[in-house]
Amino acid sequence: MLHRSAMNTLKATIFFLLIFGSGCQQDKASLRPDPHSFSRPDEAVVKHLDLNLRVDFDQKILSGYARWTIAAKGHASTIVFDTRDLDIQKVTLGKAEKETTWKLAEPDPITGSALEVTLEPNSDLVTIYYATRPEAAALGWLDPAQTAGKKLPFLFTQGQSILTRTWIPCQDSPGIRTTYNATIETPVELMAVMSAENPQQKAADGRYSFRMEHPIPAYLIALAVGDLAFQAVSSRTGVYAEPKVLPAAAWEFADMEKMVYAAESLYGPYAWGRYDLIVLPPGFPFGGMENPRLTFATPTVISHDRSLVALVAHELAHSWSGNLVTNATWNDFWLNEGFTVYFERRIMEALFGKDYTGMLALLEYGELKAEMEDLGENSPDTRLKLDLTNRDPDDAATSIAYQKGALFLQMLEQKAGRDKFDVFLRQYFKEHAFQTMTTEKFIAYLKKNLLDPLQLAVNTEEWIHESGLPENCPLPESKRLSMVESAAQGTMPSKLQTVHWTSHEWVHYILHLPATLDAAALGKIDQTFNFTHSGNAEILAAWYEKAIRQGYAPAILPDIEAFLTGVGRRRFLMPLYRALLETGQAATAGQIFENAKNNYHSVSRNSVEELLKTNGK
Repeated sequence: MLHRSAMNTLKATIFFLLIFGSGCQQDKASLRPDPHSFSRPDEAVVKHLDLNLRVDFDQKILSGYARWTIAAKGHASTIVFDTRDLDIQKVTLGKAEKETTWKLAEPDPITGSALEVTLEPNSDLVTIYYATRPEAAALGWLDPAQTAGKKLPFLFTQGQSILTRTWIPCQDSPGIRTTYNATIETPVELMAVMSAENPQQKAADGRYSFRMEHPIPAYLIALAVGDLAFQAVSSRTGVYAEPKVLPAAAWEFADMEKMVYAAESLYGPYAWGRYDLIVLPPGFPFGGMENPRLTFATPTVISHDRSLVALVAHELAHSWSGNLVTNATWNDFWLNEGFTVYFERRIMEALFGKDYTGMLALLEYGELKAEMEDLGENSPDTRLKLDLTNRDPDDAATSIAYQKGALFLQMLEQKAGRDKFDVFLRQYFKEHAFQTMTTEKFIAYLKKNLLDPLQLAVNTEEWIHESGLPENCPLPESKRLSMVESAAQGTMPSKLQTVHWTSHEWVHYILHLPATLDAAALGKIDQTFNFTHSGNAEILAAWYEKAIRQGYAPAILPDIEAFLTGVGRRRFLMPLYRALLETGQAATAGQIFENAKNNYHSVSRNSVEELLKTNGK
C-alpha cells in the first residue's frame, strides 16, 4: 500500500478490518492499523526526517534532535510517535521552534511508550530533542577489545523489527515510509556510515552528512560508526570494514557487481543508486541486514573461499522484496522474506548453476522441517500470515516466513511456468515500488494478474492461512548432497574424495553423521578433517552442535566456549545453547553466557537469556 500523507477514516477502517478481522473482542493493540506501533497515520503521519546526533562513546549515548516534516489532517490536534527508553528533553513546532506540550505514556514491555505531541493548526514541522540510554536495544556499543583492530570503539544499530524507536522517536511501522537527511558527529578518528548516500573517506572534523531520497520504513534507518575504510568492487559497489578486515572482505565479495546485474536481469533496474556492504564486528546478531544502499553483514560470512556469498545475494534481493515493496505489518513478514529467499536462489542459480542452488535449497529445507518439528506442524506459527498482536514481532523471524514462503513462490513458478512467473514478479515490483503490501492485497493481485489469466487452480488459502506444508510443496533435490549423505553414513571419506567440497557439503556431512557415533569416533573424524579449528563459522556451528549432542564436547569445550563468546550471530548461538541445555549441561551454558553476554547485541542476548530461563531449570 502506497504511503500517503494521510488515510481517510474509511480507508483506515477497511485496512485494519482486512488484516485483523471485525471481531468485537479485540484489544487496543489489534484495533490499530499496526499492532506494534502507537502511531495514528490516518490523523497525522511523518513524511521526512532531519536527524542531528552526536555520538558519545564514553557515556554510550546518542544525543541531539529528530526534526520531522509531517502531514496532519485538519482535525488532528496531536501526532503520536513510538519511543522506547528515550530521554525526551523538549518538543517544538515549526521553523520558529515554539515549544509545545507532550506526553509520554506508561511503557509497554514490547512496544515501549507512545509520545503524544500537541499540534497547532497547520503544524507541519515537529522537532524532538532527546538522548538515548546506554541500554538502548538497537544500539550495539563495542569496546575496542570487541573489534578487529582492538584500538578504537565501534557502534552499530539494528532496527528490525521495532527497535529504531530506541534510538529515534519515530512512527515505527513498516507501513509508514519517509525520506531522511542526517548529520552525525563522531570522534575524529572514526567514520560514520548510514543506509543512505555515504562518504568513502574519513572526515577531518568528524562530521558526516547523509541523504536518503527514497521513502523507507523506520526499521531500515541504520548507522554504523567505527574505524572504517572503503574499497571499491565496481563503479557502483564496494565494501566498508575495519582496515584489518578490509582486504579479505573485498576479496570475499568480489562478485557483488555480478549479483546486481543478475538481479536486474530478472526483476528490473536496481533503484537505490549504489549497493555497498559493511562488515561489522562479530557482535552483530544476524547474518546480514538489508539496510538500503548499505548491507550490514556479519564477519562470519568471510570463509576465504566465497562459499557463503548467498547471504549477499539474499540481502541484495531485499532491494526489491522488502525495501522496494515492504510488508505492511510484521504479520505479513513472509512477503519480505519468502520473496527474498526465492529471489536469492534465482540470483545464485544465474551465477553458479542449478546444481549449486539445489544444494542450498535442500539444506534450507532441512532447517524448515526441523523448525516445523520444533514448533509443531499444527502450530499457528507455521502459517505464512501471522497474528502477532501482543507478541514481539521478532517471533516471526523463523524459517516459516523464509523457507515456506519461498516454496510457495516456487510452487507458483511450477504452475505458471518460469517465464510467465518472471513477468508477473517484474510487474509486481514495478507497480508497487516504494509502497507497502498486505497479504490480502497480494492474494488479490496474484489472482487478478496470474492465476485468473492463466486459469490456474492453486490452494492459496492452504499455503497462507493453514499450518504445516501442503502436499503440493516442491521438494528440493541435490545429487551432490545425496553423495555426501552416503559418505556420512558409510566409511569415512578420504581427503581426495572431499577436495572439491564446499562448506555446504561439509555442513551436510556433519549433520548426517550417524547419531550412534561416540566421542571416540568423532575424535577420529576431527583428527582427519580438523573441524574443531575450521575457519568457517558454518562448519564450526554444525560441528560443535554435533560434538555437544554426541558426547565429544568435553574434549573441545574451550573451543566451543571461544566460539560462543566471539560470535554474536543468533543463528549460531541458539542451537548450541539449546544443545547444552538438552544434554544436561545447563550450568556450563549459564557460565558461558555470563562470560559472553556483553559481546552480544540485545537481540541475541535476550533470545539466549529467555532460552536459559525457560529451559535451564
